[in-house]
Amino acid sequence: MITPLQMGLLLLGLALLVALLLYNLWNARRQRPRRPEAAASAQSPPGAQAESGHRLDPVLGLPEEPLPADLQHATAVPDLPKVVQSHQVLDARLDAIAMLLSDQVVSGDAVLAALPASRRIDGKPFYVEAQNTQTQQWELPRAGERYQALRAGIQLVNRAGALNEIGFSQFIQRLDELADSLQLRPEYPDMMQEVARARTLDQFALAHDAQLSFCVRARRAAWSPGYLTQHAARAGFVAGLLPGRLVLPASTPGAAAVLVLQYETQAALADDPEQAVLNQFSVALDVPHVARSERPYVRLRETAQQLAHSMEGVVCDGAGTPLHSDAMDQIGAELEALCEALQARELAPGSVLARRLFS
Repeated sequence: MITPLQMGLLLLGLALLVALLLYNLWNARRQRPRRPEAAASAQSPPGAQAESGHRLDPVLGLPEEPLPADLQHATAVPDLPKVVQSHQVLDARLDAIAMLLSDQVVSGDAVLAALPASRRIDGKPFYVEAQNTQTQQWELPRAGERYQALRAGIQLVNRAGALNEIGFSQFIQRLDELADSLQLRPEYPDMMQEVARARTLDQFALAHDAQLSFCVRARRAAWSPGYLTQHAARAGFVAGLLPGRLVLPASTPGAAAVLVLQYETQAALADDPEQAVLNQFSVALDVPHVARSERPYVRLRETAQQLAHSMEGVVCDGAGTPLHSDAMDQIGAELEALCEALQARELAPGSVLARRLFS
């Protein structure tokens, strides 16, 4: 016969088992990634990307050579639309420019046929422009047009470093081949002078480059890619070219994205993205690429804080340290001084020259 004590102990044990079961169910539910609302998730699927298999020039949006399959998802691709190819590109402040002269008119079709397949030399953009006989304007060569002279230029500096003697020699070799095929007379700039100019500009660029990124980390429950995409869409983000990449478009058509939101590519490419678990994501600003009129740092700060609040996360730096208002204020002041220095050097953030230099 069960005594009252035994009955009490039995009931207590059952109560403990039920409590433990409920706790485990609650904890499992808490640890599951948060998922989006059904209606909103259908509008912006995670990992969606633009229909493009080619890289785009960081400034002009012109297609470059296709990337190998194993690099297409590992390389950051600026989300820029295409522009008219007749646009003038070369600028003496940023390019070493050589003239290719002719005693007769050259057809645009012949120029296009003779152009090198690659538009890069030693990691630097390389362009050929032609002077239109009718408009007298320099433009990228076009079929059906007629030209009285050509000029070619190689960019002195980008984020890969400064043009050196080897790169300049390859540039000259490429132009010799082009001049021979079109029967042109080349006039080259002085190599040592251009290389020295490249080093000086590179020193300035290194001291005034800024790519800022805030990290948002989950406080408790993780997120699914769809949940993140849903909240990002409410903040104005749209799908970028790569999986796991969302962009906040600029107000000016053709301008670089104001902000880039990035999360794990593996999660975006998962067979069932809603089962993928995200504990953090980043919101980044490429300072030289975005015009000051867009208020980029203010929007970076406000966007990161807004997403952290709505998704129950915390804004951190790259090392995982929470960022408070005083630290953000200091960062803003430093960026303002940097932008002033760029403006004084005719490299205003968001300008074509700034975007080319810091590419």
